Amino acid sequence: MATQIKPQPETLPVSIDDVRAAHARIRDSIVRTPTLISRTLSQMTGATVYLKFENLQFTAAYKERGALNTLLLLSEEAKAKGVIAASAGNHAQGLAYHANRLGVPATIVMPRNTPTVKIVQTEGHGANVVLEGDTFDAAYAHARVLEGERGFTFVHPFDDPRIIAGQGTVAIEMFEDVPSIDTIVTPIGGGGLISGMATVARAQPNPVEVVGVEAELFPSMYNRINGTDMPCAGDTLAEGIAVKEPGGITARMVAQLVDDILLVGERSLEEAVSLLLQIEKTVVEGAGAAGLAALLAHPGRFAGKTVGVVLCGGNIDTRLLANVLLRDLARSGRLARLRIRLQDQPGALFNVARIFDQERINIIEVYHQRVFTTLPAKGLITDIECEARDAAHLDRLIAALRAAGYDTTPVELA
Repeated sequence: MATQIKPQPETLPVSIDDVRAAHARIRDSIVRTPTLISRTLSQMTGATVYLKFENLQFTAAYKERGALNTLLLLSEEAKAKGVIAASAGNHAQGLAYHANRLGVPATIVMPRNTPTVKIVQTEGHGANVVLEGDTFDAAYAHARVLEGERGFTFVHPFDDPRIIAGQGTVAIEMFEDVPSIDTIVTPIGGGGLISGMATVARAQPNPVEVVGVEAELFPSMYNRINGTDMPCAGDTLAEGIAVKEPGGITARMVAQLVDDILLVGERSLEEAVSLLLQIEKTVVEGAGAAGLAALLAHPGRFAGKTVGVVLCGGNIDTRLLANVLLRDLARSGRLARLRIRLQDQPGALFNVARIFDQERINIIEVYHQRVFTTLPAKGLITDIECEARDAAHLDRLIAALRAAGYDTTPVELA
């Protein structure tokens, strides 16, 4: 999709005045998260990179903004009856938290296979959690049934002007803090965040390019805008933007306001999550790291620009985060598993370990395979996990092992 600056149309359901009003409405009840320059990431990407730390909200995601704006716009009657949503993610947390704070009953419908930790967190914010169906679509359908039966107000996670206006307040603060930003890079799931932020970007006195980012496995908005039919399926690290069908309102706004949509692969997402923890010392979920992933995957696209990137959420499972970090160490050569063919005789492993010592590489784990191997009965395979300074250091070890006559093969990551 060609990059071009588009004027603010008059026909869209959310205006800059709506976003400004939303910000005035919610700003005293949310965290005004900082927008800070990252000098290291700027050097790495060739752009001047500013990060908006929405992972520092109380529920660790920007979703609070739209949820709170919607709650504050409800009539007293609607507040008394309560709200309902279908979500197993950040929308559930944000709505439950602010509804509880305002004394509004909240019901959240989640699929039965939702991780227990998410159920407990949502209940901890005072919401009534209903488990229904095995998929999000089933949970969503049940929520709409309960909406009709009990008179609840359904709060959509993205396809609602009140939600969009609330999410757009992220950009209000970003441009207040750094007026020189000329490009914003924003993750796209259902499209609520980018619709609101693009509305603000188009109202700036200077032209601002608006770039959306989706995971390659879930290019739903890209398909809608570009008329393509790429599949939307798979296990993505960016589960927060793994949306199969974007909103009708948001698709209309993205079509008119967004200049470009980039797709990022899983490796770029993993690298972005890891870099943000190592460089910025901040925990960001896969969806929250999508903006940085786009800069890493397309550095020439942003070179020389002043870029605002939203770290839109920090809710990532700790075991998943550990896997991402270890995989990143492996790809950089600092962590490796080497498969070495040995003769099954005394001193064989000792002699190999001596080479590791000579090269000053730390052995972490050793796995001997005598039985489950295709080698002859007197042969064995040893897998050694080790820790090196960098890829060059690891290469020197492999060269030394091979020079000593050992058949050595690195076990590669997918």
